Amino acid sequence: MASAMSRSLRSPRVLIALGMIFCIAFCAVFAGWIAPHDPGDQNLLSILTPPAWVDGGDPNYPLGTDSLGRCVLSRLIYGARTAMLVALFASLGAMIVGTILAHVSGYFGGAVDWLIGRLVDVWMSFPPVILSLILMVGLGVGLSKVILAIVLVDWTRFCRVLRSEVLIVTRHDYVAAARLLGFSHWQTIVREVLPATTPLLITLISLEMAIAVVVEAILSFIGLGVGANTPAWGQMIADARQYVYQSPWNLLLPILAIFLTVTAFNLLGDGLRRTLDVRLAETGR
Repeated sequence: MASAMSRSLRSPRVLIALGMIFCIAFCAVFAGWIAPHDPGDQNLLSILTPPAWVDGGDPNYPLGTDSLGRCVLSRLIYGARTAMLVALFASLGAMIVGTILAHVSGYFGGAVDWLIGRLVDVWMSFPPVILSLILMVGLGVGLSKVILAIVLVDWTRFCRVLRSEVLIVTRHDYVAAARLLGFSHWQTIVREVLPATTPLLITLISLEMAIAVVVEAILSFIGLGVGANTPAWGQMIADARQYVYQSPWNLLLPILAIFLTVTAFNLLGDGLRRTLDVRLAETGR
């Protein structure tokens, strides 16, 4: 595992992705110090001000202002905090639920595997975004509600993919040897099966973070996300639609922020898949 991680850190994809994610995370953590203004402050005398380098721009607002005179740069920076919080905690929550059920299903098999498999099939029969919308209507708006909705929808991604890997791992001789040595089921799963599935798990969680960012943006765009008082990129896109001809930067900048964040997580997932998967590493793909 250590050699695989060392190989990952030499991958250009992984290094570029980590650099991008570090920049976004830095903005999220230190938003209070980096942002030039409070994201909720309104200056009605400076509505739809263009970026500072454009004629009519104001140096106090480097990326201009929106329809309520709020600083676009500040809202982008605080929006990074929202996106990263959702990406981190929603992905961890979905990973925990999906990983536990996948290992229980794949390891024990039989009726347990059938029951969990049918639950996954039923849950995945609903379109993920539609199911998220339904859950948000019931749960209400708010950051914690968005995270919970994504966890409840996306745990199936981890469960289905990891279950297949667990089924393969449990057939290996070292797992049978562990059982013969007197390991309990719990010890066998934790000491023998889980380490073998960890590389795939790491790849899945990086890809899930990209999905969580997109889902949060969609929910915020339609007004069922983190709430009106919390800056979010999807919310910025929704607010900028009606002024797209007067201030296209208000629409393009949050779209660019989402694109870069999702690209970073996808690059990380792809780079980790290529370096942690022994089969791909051996073929040099």
